[in-house]
Amino acid sequence: MTPSRRDFLNLAVGSTALAALPRRLRAAGHNPPALGPLTLDSPKGIDELDTPALLIDYDAMERNLTAMARHAAAQGIELRPHVKTHKCPIIAKRQVELGAVGVCAAKVSEAEVMVDAGIENVLITSPVATPEKIRRIVSLAARTPGLQMVIDRAQNAQDFAEAAAAAGLTLRVLIGLDTGTRRTGIALGEPALDLARTVGRLHNLQLDGLQAYAGHLMHVEGHESRRQRSVDTISRCLETRALIERAGFEIGVFTGGGTGTFDIDSGIEGMTDLQVGSYLFMDVQYRAIGDADSDVFDAFEPSLFVLATAISQPVADRITVDAGYKAFANERNSKPEFRKLEGLKYYYGGDEHGIVIFTTDARPLQVGDKAQLIISHCDPTVNLYDYYHIVQDGRVKQLWPISARGRSQ
Repeated sequence: MTPSRRDFLNLAVGSTALAALPRRLRAAGHNPPALGPLTLDSPKGIDELDTPALLIDYDAMERNLTAMARHAAAQGIELRPHVKTHKCPIIAKRQVELGAVGVCAAKVSEAEVMVDAGIENVLITSPVATPEKIRRIVSLAARTPGLQMVIDRAQNAQDFAEAAAAAGLTLRVLIGLDTGTRRTGIALGEPALDLARTVGRLHNLQLDGLQAYAGHLMHVEGHESRRQRSVDTISRCLETRALIERAGFEIGVFTGGGTGTFDIDSGIEGMTDLQVGSYLFMDVQYRAIGDADSDVFDAFEPSLFVLATAISQPVADRITVDAGYKAFANERNSKPEFRKLEGLKYYYGGDEHGIVIFTTDARPLQVGDKAQLIISHCDPTVNLYDYYHIVQDGRVKQLWPISARGRSQ
């Protein structure tokens, strides 16, 4: 008899074999649930979960989501959250419910997942250059009129126009500006205006606006330094907007900003929406950049954690947990931090292990204990897991698929 969806769910959580769920589903001829929540037959305590496990403190995340929505409403600016952070249509839909004008996706495959889930307004923020990806984007545009694409080269515009003409549709595009990242985007001033003129001559493209995302400024330490650099950068981009508008083009969208500059860019006249991402989870890297009145960026609270188990103690001053490089994305030498436990410092101990040093005489962690750690960098860490465990009142009631996990194309 073919196992049912509920059989697999009970196997995955009841026997603490969650990591095996996608493989076992495929072996039985099923695809793992892609888009909707999985409700457990009975809630599980956190200590009943196998580890490492990725947890969302639902109430903390909801406070972050509503706080950002209220801030945007008070400032008179729209939100266009970036799904590259959470990769989960369930969360994206909640962001739209709270008033977001749409979502951003860094990759074509992420956008495909969101459109499959019924999210209509998706902006793909990273340019593409190959015929196969252009065809995929045009196919998406045929499914939802809310799809928008960022371009930054004249040839790219021409290629998209030809593909759109062949499909009998008009593709909505934004010109990506190089804000100083030197990663993507066209140079400010005349080069950007020339690209706008190119788009204007192509009948199957519609110029919706400009993207001015300054990703290199999101983690500038010190609020005042971050403010000065962001205001200067966006002001120069707005000068390019004015240049393009004087040439007769209507720029309806001027999108950019992020979690690190949310309270700065929202006050800049001319910015239409913010591409915030990490605010709903927060992580060690963001907390370290500081706030307007604090050395800790605490406008939003950590809501994403990895649950780990202490598995060995070869020497007295340290203990080993079962969460290493495969459980946390290691970047910029930042390290996870323990939630609610003092006197512990985490170090990477290899692919499967973390080494925890006791920094005081206290020993708050014993072999067999489980503990939660704040993520060092949320986006790439999320991409290591198949599911979120949704925690409310100390219990796990649902699993949410990370549906766009591994969608890097």
